[in-house]
Amino acid sequence: MAGNKKSRGCSLFFYEFSNIRYQIRNAIPGFFFLFFLLFSVNALAQDRCSALKKVSLPDTTITKAESIGPGPFHSPANTAFQQSPAVNLPSYCRVAAVLHPSPDSHIEMELWLPEKGWNGKFQAVGNGGFAGTISYGAMALALREGYATVSTDTGHKGGNALFGIGHPEKIVDYAYRSVHEMTVKSKSLIRGFYGKGPRLSYWNGCSTGGRQGLMEAQRYPEDYDGIIAGAAANYHSHLHASDMAIAVPILKNPEMNVSVAKLKMLHTAVMNACDKLDGVKDGIITDPEECHFDPATLLCKDGDSVNCLTRPQLDAVESVYSPVKFSSGDIIFPGKAPGSETGWMMFNSRQPSPVSMGTFILTYQDADWDWKTFDKDRDTRLADEKTGFINAIDPDLRAFRDHGGKLILYHGWNDAGISPYNTINYYNSVLSFMGPGQKDWIRLFMVPGMGHCRGGNCPDQANYIGAMERWREAGTAPDRINAYRVNDNRVDMTRPLCPYPEVAVYTGTGSTNDAENFICRAKDGKERLLKLLSLYFLERMDANGHE
Repeated sequence: MAGNKKSRGCSLFFYEFSNIRYQIRNAIPGFFFLFFLLFSVNALAQDRCSALKKVSLPDTTITKAESIGPGPFHSPANTAFQQSPAVNLPSYCRVAAVLHPSPDSHIEMELWLPEKGWNGKFQAVGNGGFAGTISYGAMALALREGYATVSTDTGHKGGNALFGIGHPEKIVDYAYRSVHEMTVKSKSLIRGFYGKGPRLSYWNGCSTGGRQGLMEAQRYPEDYDGIIAGAAANYHSHLHASDMAIAVPILKNPEMNVSVAKLKMLHTAVMNACDKLDGVKDGIITDPEECHFDPATLLCKDGDSVNCLTRPQLDAVESVYSPVKFSSGDIIFPGKAPGSETGWMMFNSRQPSPVSMGTFILTYQDADWDWKTFDKDRDTRLADEKTGFINAIDPDLRAFRDHGGKLILYHGWNDAGISPYNTINYYNSVLSFMGPGQKDWIRLFMVPGMGHCRGGNCPDQANYIGAMERWREAGTAPDRINAYRVNDNRVDMTRPLCPYPEVAVYTGTGSTNDAENFICRAKDGKERLLKLLSLYFLERMDANGHE
């Protein structure tokens, strides 16, 4: 019996071994087929990528077309974004090109094409300041979302205005031509890589990127189907003229300078006066248009101290809050909003903003232009004459609207670089020109507490591209966009951003750190508020009247 058991055990062992060997032998062809298939797909993508090097496009030299495997993002530029260990990218085809639409143009661009999982869409990203570099960080974010994505240096290197001295065509490239040329060439390359063009094209930019987006809507309304324009520097010449008009008197008169400690004191006084106006004390002024703090209440009465402002200092502070005007009384550019005080860079500096000076370096075509000679009336008008084509202030967006375009504007209320009232003014100019009923294609979202494009002790991160996708692709207009505050990689506050002129209102119950406990209401009196509150509570109640 024992022998039989042993014999049966050996037989069973050899049977199982043979069965496993048989399964392995039969699996090998399938394994090699799968390996071959994956290899072929990757090889095909690499072949398609390298083939783009040979594509012929007008006024274009393709300098690179290489397949990049998945892994950590390493920016060719020295940007802070590349230091993030969490940024991993999928495989993509990296195309670099130089565009030369004029004899003096040298516009560098990069287009990244997902080799797998392309969402069928195209997202171009904008620049900041005087540009001069490709926005690799923003491209990486778009690529991770499945977009074919592109950026340009706008035709020069370095973030200053020296590129434009003696090179008028390069100023045109910076103003608008580089972005349009980049867009047209990108769509051709996308078609060459995928065999079809993008089904939808989006623009996403802030500051100069916001200006670029508005310029596209105004000059080339069919380039993009949706444009996200944040904190737009669209009134380029007047923005920089106002910076100079405020900074130069302060720099010439040291008695007008306000120390960092006094700016903090001023900010605290503003917050004490206006933080509670929305019914929530949280270090955020929800609606600065309702904040009427008078800095004159801080005028020193018994000599100078850190807790008051001298008369020259008060004059300087009031000049920052107030719109800068021509001698005729016409407004050049609006003032800063209450709550932005700790970001005022015109104090405690040795010279005006280099970006603002850049406009007048271009205006006078002089690298050694002396900022001390700035004259508000003369130089603003001359800048308009010489560089006004950089401005993107045309309110006529009918062609963009009729093309089916959607426009999301956003701006941080605490922006100390570009007054948030500038974006409100442009938005209102569009409504004034085109009529008040434009909410089906343009909306403005003001971000309480946020600085220039980001930052601040507030929810400053929002998925604008997601809101744009739902609006343009599904017809769901953004009645509110939730914003998030992240500390130590954890979301600790959310708030709704409301379509201007609506504001977020606390319902009175639940955590004030939770966006679900806020509603958006128009600033038109108590009846509207009561109606919205009623609707809110009705939605939260079940059939038995319980929450």
